[in-house]
Amino acid sequence: MKRVLITAGASGIGCAMGDAFDAAGFEVWVTDTDRAALDHCPAQWHHRVANATDEAAMASIIAEMGHIDVLCANAGIAGPTALIEDVALEDFRACVSVNLEGAFIAAKHAAPLMKAAGRGAIIVTSSTAGIYGYPNRTPYAAAKWAMIGLTKTLAMELGPFGIRANAICPGAVEGPRMEGVLNREAAAKGMTRDQVYDGYASGTSMRSFVEARDIANMAVFLGSDGARLVSGQVIAVDGHTENPDPKV
Repeated sequence: MKRVLITAGASGIGCAMGDAFDAAGFEVWVTDTDRAALDHCPAQWHHRVANATDEAAMASIIAEMGHIDVLCANAGIAGPTALIEDVALEDFRACVSVNLEGAFIAAKHAAPLMKAAGRGAIIVTSSTAGIYGYPNRTPYAAAKWAMIGLTKTLAMELGPFGIRANAICPGAVEGPRMEGVLNREAAAKGMTRDQVYDGYASGTSMRSFVEARDIANMAVFLGSDGARLVSGQVIAVDGHTENPDPKV
């Protein structure tokens, strides 16, 4: 049975990925820092408490798996919403660490197992903030742009071993995390939460937020044999973002 590892897999996009890979017949392994959320994961999933930036913990989990067919480097945090002059350096570093270093660590330790098998797929959860500049989101955008550079480099480096690497760039995803972003952005800009929400939605040609399952469905495709020659790609699942900061 094929195995997938999903970091930050106990809730949100990660949990939706777990459900989708489970339905596709994969053995699902998830890591997360939220023990309570992990306890609510399906019983057939392998779940481990681990911070994506804890290299020793992640290395141990990946070694325990024995083989890994698909890695979903999904862990991330939103970071502060503020003008650059108001962003504390420690907050910048924390955001970059979880998003970028977390993906690097997981890929670093998954790659040898994939090389031994002569196949594998690495899927990095970036963001449309990794395609466009996002005002008031300096740490997050910087991290997500860097994750795309990481993905494209992995595709070049690991392709000769039969390993593919792609980045998914979600747009605004319905859920608690985005609600926090909306409320912080509203406070920073002197707007209401609904005004910011409408601005994000109207900035897409589909006039819609994204659901976690939309990201999960793309991840399953990228992890499948149907995507055997899809590598080094940056794929937005965002309802087509025309303007990342519309009417705001």
